[in-house]
Amino acid sequence: MDKSMKSSAVNLGLYLALILSSFTIIGYAVYLNLFTAWWFGIGQMFLVIIFGIISAIKAKKLLGGFISFKEAFTAFFITIAIGISIPAVIGFIIFNIIDTEAASILQQKIIDNQLAMMEKFGAPQASIDEALEQMQKEENFFSLTNTIKSIAYQLVGFSIVGLIVAAATKRKDPNVA
Repeated sequence: MDKSMKSSAVNLGLYLALILSSFTIIGYAVYLNLFTAWWFGIGQMFLVIIFGIISAIKAKKLLGGFISFKEAFTAFFITIAIGISIPAVIGFIIFNIIDTEAASILQQKIIDNQLAMMEKFGAPQASIDEALEQMQKEENFFSLTNTIKSIAYQLVGFSIVGLIVAAATKRKDPNVA
């Protein structure tokens, strides 16, 4: 991978991480309920995808308008991997080291929000009770294991989007055999 292309992807990943980390810190400091708002998570998801797309397009421009599938996917992946890992680590530090009480409060808010959503969509009471029991078994939503799982699941999900972006972005140089 071209050094300037890798540098561009890393820089975009750091910008994304800065934005998402700011959201985490602001949500923690100002309005904990922000973490339970559906639009907050969707907004962050779109932001990650947009940065990944920008990274692939910028990589293509850096390579003179021609990029392989692998190079486009790599640019996308580097950006999102950095962009989601750093805020996850910051969230881990906030909720496990700085303020464990906030983690307990937020965990209960998440449980309450999930149960309310299930009731709103007409889930049977048995399913709601089962979901409650399952969520209450989890001691800490913000544990190291859960943080790593979350990063891994996000990388897999965003990689699927990245494959689509790479397929749409790739362009073979007609002058190269």
